[in-house]
Amino acid sequence: MFANRVSHLEAEGAYAVLAHAQALEAQGRKILHLEIGQPDFPTPANVSQAGIQAIENGQTRYNPPAGLPRLREVIAEEAGRRRGLDLKPASVVIGPGAKPGLFFPTLALVESGDEVIYPDPGFPTYAAMIDVAGGVPVPIPLREENQFSFDLDAFDKRISDKTKLIILNSPANPTGGVIPFDDLKHIAEKAQKHDCWLMSDEIYAHLAYDGLSVPSIASLPGMLERTVIVDGFSKTYSMTGWRLGYAIMPEPLATRVELLLTHSVGCTATFTQIAGIAAITGSQEDAGAMLLEYQRRRDVIVAGLNSINGIRCKVPQGAFYVFPNIKSFGLSSKEIARRLLDEAGVAVLAGTDFGAGGEGYLRMCYATSMETIEQAIEKMAAFFASLRR
Repeated sequence: MFANRVSHLEAEGAYAVLAHAQALEAQGRKILHLEIGQPDFPTPANVSQAGIQAIENGQTRYNPPAGLPRLREVIAEEAGRRRGLDLKPASVVIGPGAKPGLFFPTLALVESGDEVIYPDPGFPTYAAMIDVAGGVPVPIPLREENQFSFDLDAFDKRISDKTKLIILNSPANPTGGVIPFDDLKHIAEKAQKHDCWLMSDEIYAHLAYDGLSVPSIASLPGMLERTVIVDGFSKTYSMTGWRLGYAIMPEPLATRVELLLTHSVGCTATFTQIAGIAAITGSQEDAGAMLLEYQRRRDVIVAGLNSINGIRCKVPQGAFYVFPNIKSFGLSSKEIARRLLDEAGVAVLAGTDFGAGGEGYLRMCYATSMETIEQAIEKMAAFFASLRR
């Protein structure tokens, strides 16, 4: 009945868990939400005010599909400065959220039968966009012992001249891992050898802890001309509902992606983009305060999880997720996540919501209040203790 390109698409697991959690709340249950990857802070006031002022000024009409020239300029300058690159505004393409920056370059690059390497576990949209483009998905496992970076032995065995695109995510959803610089160099060398493209999802690049600087593979010699950098405003500036993201890519590819935007979404809202200009050019004090608070919450949730007998949890280097290992309990991730919600009132995601490589893990988001985190740890400690009786 439906075209093959959409017949295998599935919803993100987070939304299914949220729906079940809300149904329980409707019955009067108190649910502690650790499932949705969304900042709990308000958008910085200067950013909101810029958007409001733009609407009041009547800036609610169409604009160029690739984005406002001024926003493309400030992104090229800021993103280039952070990564040590000389970026041109013409290489920046604005979209309603970061997902078009993932999806449309994939459609522009991947032909039917092309192989695409991506992380497993990884953001569910990666597998979806590969399928829609007609590509052959090649999941590469992430290794807990290497800060959840690629298993490079598996990577070396799977990359070939059939590989058209390699997808990276650092810091990563769902693991919080940052790919080490030496691993990036290894991946870059292989990409150049096999003449394939890189897509570097850097949406969490501002959210790195303990003073860590997150390297971008685009900064390595010979990589800028074959890399798509995907970033946005949702996580750094708590702007998830504003729908504002961007991708940076070689100009010929940017021209193709602009056409896909033209014939799909048309353009991104003008007032949203003006808010984005304010976010980048204005004070970074609120963004810095959010980062410090996320790190404080990270330390509390990691210590709490590691205090529970049978759980092992790495300290994430970035993003706002923990990915605890729960293999010792001998139950599937789906079963434990379901029972945590139904029996303990704690909403989390199964690691397998992010691919088969997530079996034996749970994903929890700590972009929530400290009170919620502490209550969730208490309830999880009781729940996991009951599994050992």
